[in-house]
Amino acid sequence: MQTAVILLIFILGLVLGSFFNVVICRVPEKKSIIKPRSACPSCGTALKPKDLVPVFSFLFQKGRCRYCKSPISMQYLIVELTSGLMFIAVYLRYGITPEFFFLCYLMSILLIVFFIDLKHMIIPNGLVIAGIAGGLIFFVLRFFYVNSITDGESWYSPLLGIAAVSGFLLLVAVIGMAVYGSDALGMGDVKIFIPISLFLGFKLSVLTLFLTIFLGGLTGLFLILTKLKNRKSQIPFAPFIVVGTFISALFGSSIIEWYLGIL
Repeated sequence: MQTAVILLIFILGLVLGSFFNVVICRVPEKKSIIKPRSACPSCGTALKPKDLVPVFSFLFQKGRCRYCKSPISMQYLIVELTSGLMFIAVYLRYGITPEFFFLCYLMSILLIVFFIDLKHMIIPNGLVIAGIAGGLIFFVLRFFYVNSITDGESWYSPLLGIAAVSGFLLLVAVIGMAVYGSDALGMGDVKIFIPISLFLGFKLSVLTLFLTIFLGGLTGLFLILTKLKNRKSQIPFAPFIVVGTFISALFGSSIIEWYLGIL
């Protein structure tokens, strides 16, 4: 039974991942995510259902368009597989609970944010608003249901998280603008922590910030040492936020307990 549930969740993640690819490609270009039908970006041929089977179409077609034989971006395969595996990870941590559905919702939005920011260095406001809408529903449920994500924290914990994390990043952005005369940190990075804090609460959102800075710092140092980037190069920040959020959502409580135990 457990295996069947995991398989169904994985398939759901793959199917939704296919849709996430549409959002990733169209939203930055301000195109509708509903119309027109998906088409090959190289030859413009409208894709048929057999061309859109998650993962399998990519593998059977050997990563090329069925019609013009142009290479298909690996992004499509990566997003679909990541979505499926992500859903399984959340299920294994929380089971079929409200937390599962709400965290899958949040992580789906953040997965889209990851790839859009990686490619375009932006976090569309529409995705932030969608995250906030779901976060507000989850916040209201706190008054009727004790969730296992922020268990033991006060009802206003998410609001403290927003004030602490988004407030801190806003301060960094303002100081960066004053010192360097340019955006040291995008406002999208500041805003995306609003829905994250609504879902995770104060402790886990602060942990997410620390993980984000740690992962971003290590990556930036590596890129500089390998001369792939220099000190003035811009590096998208959202991918680190997304990874930090995922780690906090699944393992945050254990990390905090471990840290407090070694103090």
